Amino acid sequence: MIQYDSKYFTSFKFAKEQTVKHYENALKDLNIAIEDKILDVKFNYSYTALIKSGVALLSFHQIKAKNALGHHFKIIEMLASILKDDNISVLGNIMRNKRNVGLYAGGMIVTEKECKDYLEFVIDVLKRVKTILDKHKI
Repeated sequence: MIQYDSKYFTSFKFAKEQTVKHYENALKDLNIAIEDKILDVKFNYSYTALIKSGVALLSFHQIKAKNALGHHFKIIEMLASILKDDNISVLGNIMRNKRNVGLYAGGMIVTEKECKDYLEFVIDVLKRVKTILDKHKI
């Protein structure tokens, strides 16, 4: 059983179809990030695909994220923990901080190289989540 902070998460009985929908929602955002040429759009959809991949993986484990201050940080932390990869926490939080600057500090600048790197990172995370779901026939 996965341990979680009850301030940010709660147990919830997800049907397999709900987990699939969460994963498909992450893929939808990933595809927008891949197809769009505007760097800010590419970055923001890459970030939301990352968060939604975490939501999908958590739903597989019957854990639901609460809408609490800092929940994106905690979703990234749980995603890294479940996939046993500290780089997810590092890169995910760099993306989260950049997104926060864009929202709350007057805008952000994201380069084409950053977008490419972030997109490759998120694609890898989604593949890893899919591997888990496929393994369990979700």
